[in-house]
Amino acid sequence: MPMLAPPRVQQGIAHSHIKHYGECALSYAYVCCFTHSQGTAKVCSYVVSLRVENSIRVLGCTLMNKSSSSFLFRSLGLSLASILYCQTAFAVCATDTDASPKGPIQLNAQGEFVPQWAKKAVWYQVFPERFRDGDSSNNPTKQDLVGADPAEPPKEWQVHPWGSDWFELQAYEQANGEKELWKHMLRRRYGGDLQGIIDKLDYLQDMGINALYLNPVFDSPSLHKYDAASYHHIDPNFGPDPEGDRKLMASENATDPASWVWTQADELALKLISQAHKRGIQVIFDGVFNHMGINSFAFQDLKKNQQDSPYKDWFTVTSWDDEKAGTTFAYEGWFGVPSLPEFKEDGKGLAQGPKEYIFAATERWMNPKGQGAAQGIDGWRLDVAFCVAHGFWKDWRKHVKSINPDAYLTAEIVDTPKNVKPYMQGDEFDGEMNYNFAFASSEFFFNPGDMSISPSEFDTKLREMRNLYPKGVAYVTQNLFGSHDANRIGSHIVNRGIGNFADWGTYFNLSQAASNPDYQVRKPNEQEIRLQKLFAVMQMTYVGAPMIYYGDEVGMWGGNDPDDRKPMLWPDIEYDDEVYLPDGNKRQPDKVNINTELQAHYKKLIHMRHQNPALTLGSFTTLLTDDKKDLYGYEREYQGQRVWVIFNNSDQEQQLTLDNPQHYQFTDSLSGAKITQQQDVLSIRLPRKWAAVLVKG
Repeated sequence: MPMLAPPRVQQGIAHSHIKHYGECALSYAYVCCFTHSQGTAKVCSYVVSLRVENSIRVLGCTLMNKSSSSFLFRSLGLSLASILYCQTAFAVCATDTDASPKGPIQLNAQGEFVPQWAKKAVWYQVFPERFRDGDSSNNPTKQDLVGADPAEPPKEWQVHPWGSDWFELQAYEQANGEKELWKHMLRRRYGGDLQGIIDKLDYLQDMGINALYLNPVFDSPSLHKYDAASYHHIDPNFGPDPEGDRKLMASENATDPASWVWTQADELALKLISQAHKRGIQVIFDGVFNHMGINSFAFQDLKKNQQDSPYKDWFTVTSWDDEKAGTTFAYEGWFGVPSLPEFKEDGKGLAQGPKEYIFAATERWMNPKGQGAAQGIDGWRLDVAFCVAHGFWKDWRKHVKSINPDAYLTAEIVDTPKNVKPYMQGDEFDGEMNYNFAFASSEFFFNPGDMSISPSEFDTKLREMRNLYPKGVAYVTQNLFGSHDANRIGSHIVNRGIGNFADWGTYFNLSQAASNPDYQVRKPNEQEIRLQKLFAVMQMTYVGAPMIYYGDEVGMWGGNDPDDRKPMLWPDIEYDDEVYLPDGNKRQPDKVNINTELQAHYKKLIHMRHQNPALTLGSFTTLLTDDKKDLYGYEREYQGQRVWVIFNNSDQEQQLTLDNPQHYQFTDSLSGAKITQQQDVLSIRLPRKWAAVLVKG
């Protein structure tokens, strides 16, 4: 969500990116981080990089970036003076630095604190507004955009055609007379809704998906919905009766759970959960507990009633409307973003008001109508978790586990494994969105030349990640590549070499097509798809729970936010060729269609994972690290079942042998071929950039 990769907390410079303002046309920002008096708080001020030939010095930090633009600051609709030079654009992140466990950690029969079902999960991340329009009658209107960025309303507006060329401005967009591409992108709505997800549950089940992560579904005006108006209601435009739902919502007291109503959109969410559970699919919601949107009931009342508002202690207000004092209403937004008012925090977490509200909303979705945890969601993904103090997460986890001890909690913490570790000690989160897995995989499989790492270096990084956490954590962490905050894997491969994915802040900007003219927006070719297939083998056989970003399995491509949020490809929808570039010029056309071969590859791997417990529960042993030949292999073993996974990461076909004194009989699950045994060794021939998954028996 509005995500900055967590600042590397040292006095001096740290870099990061404004993510969701990702939602806003993103560019990255540099973050200057300082420590408070006793080192108990970290205060970050973001600086927008500009297309200038000289460096910019702000608050003692030096920013050097000649290639980036003022894209972000334009997207935020803020003035240069107010952001760069006014030393008020601060965001306080996680003031509690004490992450040490408080009290005994509750362990299960396996001696772990993680839910066992999460080890067997194959996750699928859905961006609801872009997945499927299951009910066109609930599509948003121009009025429904009020409160989302950009603040100024469009002159003309309509629901965007699902199958249109991504960078082509439609007639209604051209009629607005605006040249800024980001404004058009932020205003687009395609009509995706909960009914659309329900309609495609059979597709997910057929693919082998058994765990579903939904980007925010709560009431909000934006396409991304990280600017929630409430946490206890599903967005009315995701349900069958938006107008009726809003009338119902207006009748309640938002801070009194006893008065909360169940709208038709809310009921549809319960239906989605029920239908998913019937198919063996777990469901988690995206929780954004650091901030709300300006349309939120709390902020709207605060803005209207000022110091008389019951919500005056929910947010950090820096000044009130006071004619005598000559002040106007001002407040802290998440990293200075005015549309994302940040909750007030103390040394132990969120202020009491928002904390109580979040706890109540949590219970509503985990135990709906008091009918039991089986009727509710199965856990949460926590947005910008690093921006909320440890104390809150410790209390909240207790609350969650009291409702459903088997709930799964995963966090967005884009940082080094060492800095992620404190959150994974048994009293906060069970796992994380494992970007470090993606970073290391990119360095091994995709990075060219001097930017790449050897098999032994890759193995070392993986081992460090596995061994860093308590028992069980590595098995439930979400091993992903792309997400709503990163360019899609296909486009990453097309553009491999523009930068190192592990350098998150810098790469975030480099992978935005609108701000980097060197970024290639074309469709991946056959050889590039082959590299994606190779990574998918790693993802589905390694320790941890693989997570697919919607559409990656059918070959969707796109740069960083917003281009990673194209509408999903479906066989019953006709798609225009992609012809346009971000600047409006034309290029060689690309056919937009489902890559059925890639889709079949993912499906085969997913079902292979389900059929072999060694791949979900098994131990990990390195078999092979040949830096000279670029070969890497490992064994997964569980209760006598063995799976050997071998990668030929080189550009040459390779013949290799593996010691097999036990004379295990193996079949390659990818090719179906039985592997030749010669005395005490196995002999394998692997094509370039390919793998073998050898299953014993």
